[in-house]
Amino acid sequence: MDKKNPLAIAKEDVGRGSPIGFEAVADNATVIRRFADDLMAEYLAAKAAGREKVVFILPVGPVGQYELWAQDCNDKRVSLKDLVLVNMDEYLTPDGGDFIPLSNPLSFRAHMERNFFARLDADLAPPPGARHFPDPRNPQATGDLIDRLGGVDVCFGGVGITGHLAFNDPPEPGEPLDRAAFAALPTRVVRLSRETRLINSITAASGNIDYIPELAVTVGMKEILASRKVRIFMNRTWQCAIVRKLLHGPVTPTVPASLLQDHPDARVVAADVVTDLPLPQLH
Repeated sequence: MDKKNPLAIAKEDVGRGSPIGFEAVADNATVIRRFADDLMAEYLAAKAAGREKVVFILPVGPVGQYELWAQDCNDKRVSLKDLVLVNMDEYLTPDGGDFIPLSNPLSFRAHMERNFFARLDADLAPPPGARHFPDPRNPQATGDLIDRLGGVDVCFGGVGITGHLAFNDPPEPGEPLDRAAFAALPTRVVRLSRETRLINSITAASGNIDYIPELAVTVGMKEILASRKVRIFMNRTWQCAIVRKLLHGPVTPTVPASLLQDHPDARVVAADVVTDLPLPQLH
């Protein structure tokens, strides 16, 4: 294993020796199925441990797990009435003062309603008051809610091409790189990096970067890192480099997900293709 250059770590060595738990699975479908299964298992485990309210931080991407989880709950009659969902982030209007409208195809709020809440039997669904998105007009309310509920049981998520968790992009060139300060960043309104907007335009807007909003509201590194457990799911071919950096590279704000190396219970599940060497290739 090449410890000096994480990008040169061989496919079979990805995850070996990392303080972050790692598992490679066959393909995207297996990742999504595993995501849904872990959502159910972690909810039931928290309830069995005596949690009155189970608190999850949840992403929109990867996609596909919520439809499966809703169907599993309906089939097995598992009530999620005691679940409080804190969604990671949402795109904002150009002035940063409000969410993009629900009619926008990129709306995370609409995605959760369409692909999860509306699919759950009404008697099993979390009540509307337990469905929380960070508010750009009052970002502190997210941290206050989490504190009142006794902390986050599990933070689920993916990782962006910059290594971001939620929309916590790395500091821009010239900005401070203090590790402790970056780890303490709370829920807030952020300006998305050009790299994040570009890759999101490829995955969600057919390459139309002009369609991707410049501003978003995001849960902070503070809330993510304070979660009792962190479970990350990766399924994109362009994550081959960043998975090596977050598992094996230095712990640095330039790769926000690398801070999970300091977390006591963080794990990554990735499709096998994510472990391929990130080598250049002309197509």
